[in-house]
Amino acid sequence: MNFNDATVTFEKLFNNKMSSYEAKGLLEKLYLNGEDIDEIAAAAKVMRKHSLKVELPRDIREKLIDNCGTGGDKSGSFNISTTTSLLLASLDCMVAKHGNRSITSNSGSADMLEALGVNLNLELDKLPTMLMESGFMFMFAINHHPAMKYIMPIRKSINHRTIFNILGPLTNPANAQKQMIGVFSENYLYKMAKTLSMLESKSAIIVSSRDGLDEVSISDITYFSRLEGGHIKDGEINPEKYGFKLSPLESIKGGDAIENAKITTSILNGQEQGAKRDIVILNTAVALMVDGKARDMYDGIGMAIEGIDSKKAINKLKEIVKISHKL
Repeated sequence: MNFNDATVTFEKLFNNKMSSYEAKGLLEKLYLNGEDIDEIAAAAKVMRKHSLKVELPRDIREKLIDNCGTGGDKSGSFNISTTTSLLLASLDCMVAKHGNRSITSNSGSADMLEALGVNLNLELDKLPTMLMESGFMFMFAINHHPAMKYIMPIRKSINHRTIFNILGPLTNPANAQKQMIGVFSENYLYKMAKTLSMLESKSAIIVSSRDGLDEVSISDITYFSRLEGGHIKDGEINPEKYGFKLSPLESIKGGDAIENAKITTSILNGQEQGAKRDIVILNTAVALMVDGKARDMYDGIGMAIEGIDSKKAINKLKEIVKISHKL
């Protein structure tokens, strides 16, 4: 479909003007054909239009960064991007984390944050205060995308990822202008970067590892497409270049929300010293470059390590939990 046709189709879907049979057929067809740039961009634009947004002053909105993955990589890893987001908040980033409960994994970002003690049920008008007081806010997808109540049962009836895995990172309700997005396949790197360019994002990096993670991997080379100043460039990240030892994928396995919360806590408080810590440091370094706080990977790695070792990270987590309940 071209952009205009896709826009009409997704307006019909989001307005609940499709039968369940038609909607499922649409999602299946897009998956089998491989969603193209026009289809992704049109769907994201329509989904943004139908979302309940977090209203922020322009100068604050321009500082926001989101870090999330599409899911669908079937890796069974712990919540890497969410752990990275918490570390970013401790490094003076303004994190507008958009996420949901598990769809394709054992523990979604919402599940894990809830297990950490974060109050996910804040009213929308409390989120700006949460952000300003803690440097972090979690925008629970079910509270921002009411039209998904028609679509979610259909999505859950499909036993593979759908275009909505792709759309989640593209529909941040606070309109974060800086994003780090992990995708399940390198075939979507340029597609996602180009889509963000069409949606007028300021700075973004899309990553996908050679071993199939929707993260910067600690086990293999990671490919990326970087959007900056309206231009897209491609590259790769080799952990060994930055002094990290390659570790097998099994070393970053997670479990349910409770287990993943324990993993995140052990990383942020400095107890974890292995591959799980390393992969969070790598991903944080990349996000810090997107945010403009790190000059390069070496700079970002140093900042991430200092954030953990100084106890800033674990103290920030405690602060986020406390403030979320106060509000």
